[in-house]
Amino acid sequence: MSDNTDTDATPDPDREASDAGEEEASTNGAKQNPDEPASDPSADEPSDPSEDRWGEGETSETTLGSDVQVDGESELDGDEENLLGGLEIDSTADIEVPDRLVDQVIGQDHARDVIKKAAKQRRHVMMIGSPGTGKSMLAKAMSQLLPREELQDVLVYHNPDDGNEPKVRTVPGGKGEQIVEAHKEEARKRNQMRTFLMWIIIAIVIGYALILVQQVLLGILAAGVIYLAFRYGSRGSDAMIPNLLVNNANQKTAPFEDATGAHAGALLGDVRHDPFQSGGMETPSHDRVEPGAIHQANKGVLFVDEINTLDIRSQQKLMTAIQEGEFSITGQSERSSGAMVQTEPVPCDFIMIAAGNLDAMENMHPALRSRIKGYGYEVYMDDTIEDDPEMRRKYARFIAQEVENDGRLPHFTEEAVQELILEARRRAGRKGHLSLKFRDLGGLVRVAGDIARAEDRDRTERADVLQAKRRSRSIEQQLADNYIERRKDYELTVNQGDVVGRVNGLAVMGEDSGIVLPVMAEVSPSQGPGQVIATGQLKEMAEEAVQNVSAIIKKFSDEDISEKDVHIQFVQAGEGGVDGDSASITVATAVISAIEDVPIKQNLAMTGSLSVRGDVLPVGGVTHKIEAAAKSGLDTVIIPEANTQDVMIEDEYEDMIEIIPVSHISEVLEVALAGEAEKDSLVDRLKSITGKALDHEVGRQSGSPSPQ
Repeated sequence: MSDNTDTDATPDPDREASDAGEEEASTNGAKQNPDEPASDPSADEPSDPSEDRWGEGETSETTLGSDVQVDGESELDGDEENLLGGLEIDSTADIEVPDRLVDQVIGQDHARDVIKKAAKQRRHVMMIGSPGTGKSMLAKAMSQLLPREELQDVLVYHNPDDGNEPKVRTVPGGKGEQIVEAHKEEARKRNQMRTFLMWIIIAIVIGYALILVQQVLLGILAAGVIYLAFRYGSRGSDAMIPNLLVNNANQKTAPFEDATGAHAGALLGDVRHDPFQSGGMETPSHDRVEPGAIHQANKGVLFVDEINTLDIRSQQKLMTAIQEGEFSITGQSERSSGAMVQTEPVPCDFIMIAAGNLDAMENMHPALRSRIKGYGYEVYMDDTIEDDPEMRRKYARFIAQEVENDGRLPHFTEEAVQELILEARRRAGRKGHLSLKFRDLGGLVRVAGDIARAEDRDRTERADVLQAKRRSRSIEQQLADNYIERRKDYELTVNQGDVVGRVNGLAVMGEDSGIVLPVMAEVSPSQGPGQVIATGQLKEMAEEAVQNVSAIIKKFSDEDISEKDVHIQFVQAGEGGVDGDSASITVATAVISAIEDVPIKQNLAMTGSLSVRGDVLPVGGVTHKIEAAAKSGLDTVIIPEANTQDVMIEDEYEDMIEIIPVSHISEVLEVALAGEAEKDSLVDRLKSITGKALDHEVGRQSGSPSPQ
């Protein structure tokens, strides 16, 4: 459980074909008005072949090819209430979906522009960001932008001088199959001649043995020896057939190889073990060579997500492959017969796209990252984007894309699309923004479509989306709801009355699940120097937050706590422990209540970080925390004032709970503590100590924001 706060492949001058192919591909991406037919890609080609239509500073939407236009768009830009951004549709079937993946990417304009430039200049790219924000989609999009005419087939030949060093030959894409077939045909003809000659000799020998010598057994033995001799000799001709290592004959675009989590053999290539290594039964070494992802990605894209999961040796060899543009294949197991085989260098001139979360850079080989950074781009993927009419239109198109890509879902009605856009707002966690975690949203689209399809309807409606939101709850949300129900059953949730030293804190599980996390405090005499003791599997950030809170308590309290121990317990924190500092005001309120023996109202919960001066700082997940409080039967929630713009609770919870924003610990105490005389004394004392003057009435009832 977490309680967290938001907190070498240099360009080749001989690659003119790459630039030309990229310019030709770029014309396919301009998004049309849904009422207009798609334009001819060749119609927009510049008259001057040398014209660079992707200038270094050009990032317009028409260049990126993903705008969704409507009639009278200039009048609709200010229409913030139109959830579809001015689109007038009966369903998503009316929305045109672009053909190219690069034009289907939504919200990552900077990353998309980098991908197009990197494809043109053949640069490597590292994309860092949250899962589900489009990293793999952009990588696949790059493979569509690279020219197919540069593709190569790779053949491995037997080396008569040294069987353990097969020879490598590259030919244009599609030629490899022809060469192999030609060798096979030649081998078949030779074998036919050998077979014909063998049967003639066998017939002569058997005839001689039967007629002249009259020794049948001798004739059969001689025939068997002749048969084995011919069959053994034919293996030499079979060994002359090359092994087609990389075949791009049917490749319509540049190769795209996903090497995420690949072991060394799958990434770098391998040589199969041969248990029969003599006696004419062995397999020729060149036939046992297997390509790695780096070789399959030659002239294409190698995508490695969670790059830090590759072991260091694989990263080092990958760096060599990037630098040299070729890499020999050898057996990866030292005990295998394949370890004796090493081919000539095999081409692996790929563009690498490394991806991962922020922690991916920690275990990434520094030289590999330097190689990417020095000869390419680093991109951070956005989690959210500003909510405007154009983005809402793109979200509607995203739903149409998901329906079309799935192929089995009914299209979504206008009301269903609007509900999904509202959900994108809610998942963004920021006022005026939309979430860019499209994998999760795509899952919601598919669940809603499955519900409509199960009922044999030709359209997915708003009710299906609402039902899908309940069905597609994350594991963390299901656990959180289960905890809430269990606590109700065992009366562990206290939502009424006043209790000294007990506060209903709020925490998040995962990214979208809130839970009530009670915090209890007790002050007792110490047998030595006084100390603050916190239990509940606190992580490093949570422990530091407790220490910061103790500074305020020492400064605030009239009592000498140097000889007292302050015990703080995070009740039923769970196996994951507590991480983050958003329970700071909860801890401070509980301890102050215990020291001063002033009770705390149990009908409220709170969340917020706390500075050492007593200021309440913003935290993450406020929407989910508020909903958890409402589910638990609490009727008031205290949140940081800076988080009021992030509150977007569901409609069903609006009338169930009052939201009170605060900016200072004295405001928290004013609202949370019971007993007017004691409370007023405490608040006045804290104000005088911290020097924080409040310019407005504390505990105002009108402080609740309007939830979205």
